[in-house]
Amino acid sequence: MSEFLNALSGGLGQGAVYAMLALGFVMIFKASGVISFAQPAFMLCGAVAVSYLVDLMPFFLAVPLAVVLVAMIALSVERAVVRPMVGKPVFIIAIITIGVDIFVRVVAGAFIGVDLRSIGDPWGAQTLAVGSVVIEQRHLAMLLTGAVVVAALFTFFRYTPVGLAMRAVALDQEAAMAQGVNVGTIFALSWAMAGGLAAIAGVYAATGGSSFDGNLWIIALKALPVIIIGGLDSFGGAVIAGLLVGVVENVVATYEHGFPVSITNVLGDNFAGVTPYVLMLIVLLVRPYGLFGTKEVIRV
Repeated sequence: MSEFLNALSGGLGQGAVYAMLALGFVMIFKASGVISFAQPAFMLCGAVAVSYLVDLMPFFLAVPLAVVLVAMIALSVERAVVRPMVGKPVFIIAIITIGVDIFVRVVAGAFIGVDLRSIGDPWGAQTLAVGSVVIEQRHLAMLLTGAVVVAALFTFFRYTPVGLAMRAVALDQEAAMAQGVNVGTIFALSWAMAGGLAAIAGVYAATGGSSFDGNLWIIALKALPVIIIGGLDSFGGAVIAGLLVGVVENVVATYEHGFPVSITNVLGDNFAGVTPYVLMLIVLLVRPYGLFGTKEVIRV
């Protein structure tokens, strides 16, 4: 039982990282109807920025500064690349974001160079024992940070004028414009916030190890099943699905060698890596719009 609870705690921490990445995807999709594939690049940028800033300042000051820096990079991308494509088919814009992702990752890779980078680990290998359950402090920090970020976002969307404007644009862009909402500004803000969320996720994904390289962005690919499972237009779904995927993946990784030999031979030893996609397929068979996605109604 303690082994399961240990896997659960680690999965919740990892799931918080997936949730923050997924929130960025959902935020841009709700505002503009586009799935931005540039999130992995912004995630890598966040980790790279902190790896340089920790040489100049404490970790807890470097992270907010890196988040602002990556948010500005995402804002610049929206202004320079995405904004001129407004009115074009969303498929074309999505393809453009793939090109943006590759370009930004190449630039970030140049800052990494041939050597591995490290952002340090303020928690080290410290653990917190609760009975027979041992919780790594970095997993606890991931979960607490994710909870604070999610609470701040939901408060922002519900109670601030800008948050209400973003919700209005997500519901109906033309109606929001008629009420005086600057849709272009909302688009830019959604990209900046999504970039900041990706940066936080990148920082936490890079902690716990001695170093990271340019392949860190691969972790962000697991946010794609998360947004499909939770629903492309659901913030709450992104959070719940992110935690669910993190837990399932970590539990399977813990117990995969305890499966019957016949199953292990068929699925392989690293089956945990594909569990997010298996879970996505199962959910799509039952709910094609995701667990909390809005069902599209077409009148004929």
